[in-house]
Amino acid sequence: MTFRFALFPALLFCALLRMGAPALAADAKDMTARLQKQYGELKGFSADFEQILTHRESGAVEKRKGSLLFQKPLFIRWETQKPHQELLAATGKEIWNYLPDEELAYRYPLSMLQDSRNIIGVLTGQAALTRDFEVKAEGMEGGFAKLKLYPKEPGPQMVEALIWVDNADGYLRRAEITDFYGNKNEVRFTSFTPRPDFKGSDFNFTPPKGVEIEDHTGEKSQGRKLFNSFGQ
Repeated sequence: MTFRFALFPALLFCALLRMGAPALAADAKDMTARLQKQYGELKGFSADFEQILTHRESGAVEKRKGSLLFQKPLFIRWETQKPHQELLAATGKEIWNYLPDEELAYRYPLSMLQDSRNIIGVLTGQAALTRDFEVKAEGMEGGFAKLKLYPKEPGPQMVEALIWVDNADGYLRRAEITDFYGNKNEVRFTSFTPRPDFKGSDFNFTPPKGVEIEDHTGEKSQGRKLFNSFGQ
């Protein structure tokens, strides 16, 4: 699939919750500010990832592995190798989504990746958290700080998201997006290396000879179709 009772103890617990609420709110605000600052200074990175796509209605789960290159302002090379090859390349001028098994390549305008409410915007730290989301601290999990994101204007691709941040360096290590239908798209970085030194050619893409090309650069309603290939 192309496409997540005793009275005193109870009173004490409630009191602790009231005491902890301001601290949690402050933590969410501080963590969000740190995350935005860290990615504001980051010029680029390379990462390997594992992706899990879960279809709510059927219960089907698809697992993928691949790599991601990112460089500002919006150069991206997302490649999955297993179980099926796929490439998403943002060249700075346009977006290509290439499916080798189908000998098919889709072409989209760069604006398709400029919405905060998509997996790429979140993973690359380009999502405007303080502007577009309500952020709630969810404590620690697996050694990472966990935040829940609620879009102020939910869309079909995202109604909520979870992110896990490494406190040691302030970078994202994992994200899980839930769409309007309850499908989940989870990505975990198995490696992460800040890198400012990519070549422009690292993000170039030219469809191989004989590949069918579907050009959607003149359309404004194909965002969901593009992210369907990401399981959204």
